[in-house]
Parts: sequence; structure tokens; C-alpha cells
Amino acid sequence: MHSQSHKFELFKALHDQSDAFVIANVWDAGSARLLSTLGFAALATTSAGYAFSKGKRDSFASLSREEILGNAAEIIAATELPVSADLEDGFGASPEACAQTIAGAIDIGLVGGTLEDATGDVDSPIHDFSLAVERVHAAVEAAKDKPFLLTARAENYCWGKPDLDDTIKRLQAFSEAGADVLYAPGLPDIESIRSVCAAVDKPVNVVMGLAGKNYSVSELTQAGVSRISVGGSFVRAAFGALMRAAQEVKELGTFTYADDAIPDATISKIMSQAKSPDRQD
Repeated sequence: MHSQSHKFELFKALHDQSDAFVIANVWDAGSARLLSTLGFAALATTSAGYAFSKGKRDSFASLSREEILGNAAEIIAATELPVSADLEDGFGASPEACAQTIAGAIDIGLVGGTLEDATGDVDSPIHDFSLAVERVHAAVEAAKDKPFLLTARAENYCWGKPDLDDTIKRLQAFSEAGADVLYAPGLPDIESIRSVCAAVDKPVNVVMGLAGKNYSVSELTQAGVSRISVGGSFVRAAFGALMRAAQEVKELGTFTYADDAIPDATISKIMSQAKSPDRQD
């Protein structure tokens, strides 16, 4: 089994490649084992995917630090790949809460994580600039000299504030505070993505598979992107397949969906072969 430090070095090196790489977002141990077999070099958790798997909406109010880190620990145990985590808003407004979250993330074996500047409050959705920077700085200090890559997220475009200048200002400040990777989800087009990449001095993550325009890996590489995530789109694709299968059975009384299902023998080989220690022979 690879050490946390070894996984961190592998993860860090991916951001230095000339071409962008795709980090696949997983939501549980099973999806982690499946995607680990398909050639991805690293995995990331998705708070949305975890929430949906638990029958919850993706919300700061419904997800706790303990359950997010517990889910991440199960994913880490299921794969040899480096794992980064969606750490939401750091599970608290204060810089101290962010530092505590990063420390907990490192303790369970994560080699990276994202920190948002969103508040979860629809009336005031983005943290004030100075506090947002302080939060990133506290997270950086918590990860200092540790095998952990911090991604700082500017959330303007996710919360109805399509201000590219402010987004770039925040990303630049997050970089100066020590963030390793920069991320502004929801950028509307390749021109804005290119502008962000040109304006900052750290690797940039973009998310594909969500609403709006999508671009290929080669197009994003040419725009200057280093890392591409898929957010909750893989889990929504899985739930979409489930919904279509169930609707076929309920509405048509047929079962053709099974033609596209993964064969039991195939998925069984992918999953853990370990026996339960509680099983009595």
C-alpha cells in the first residue's frame, strides 16, 4: 500500500504536467473501486454525491465535518490512488474551523482538499474578501509541511455573482495566501476560463459535466487548465440510469435496461474480496 507521502507526490506531480488531467469525483467506496480500474490518476470526493447517496440535498446545513471525513476515509481505504476531498466551506465560518477541517483531512490520509469562500447564506452568499483570505491562510498553515495540496475556491458564479474581476482578485489573493491550486466553479465560457488561467500563478481546476457549456480536455489544456473535475455529474449520471431503468419497468413493464448493466461477474471482480472478520465458518 502506498504511503500518504507517496500519494501526495504523485498528486502534486499531476499538476505539473503539460496536459490537463481529469480527477474523477466519487461518492463512496464502490464508485472509488470502479473508477480506480479505468485509468484515472487521482480521485476526488463530491459532497453532492455523498449527500444524494444518503438521501440528503447538497447543503452546508445538512452535511457535517464528521460524516464527510468518514466518507472520505472509506474512499481512501478502497483505492491506491491519491484522494482529494470536497471540504465544502471548511465546516465553519472562522479561520480556526477551516484549520481544524484541514488537520482532520490530513489525519485520515487525504492528500488534498478544496475550501470554498461561500457562506451558505442566500442573503450574503460569499465571505467578505478579507475573511475569505484569512480562512485560506489558516488552512495553509494547518497544512504546512504536510502531504496536502490545498485548493481554494472562489464561488461567485455559483451564487449569482458573475463578477470575473472579483473572482480573479480572490483567486490571486488565495494564491498569495499559499493555496496550491485555484478553482472558480461555474465560469461561463472558455474565454473566462482562459482569463483566469492567465491571471494567476498556480494550477487551475475547472469543473465539467454541469450546467452550461462543456469543453474537451484538449480545449481546456490549450486554455491553460491543469486539472478537470466532474463534480456531482457522475453520480447524477448513475442516478439518471437508475431512474430510466425504474421508469421502464414501471411504465412499460419491460427490462431492456439490463442489457446495458455491468455484468455481475465484472463488478464482483472490481469490489473487495476481503471476508468479514465477524463471519463464522
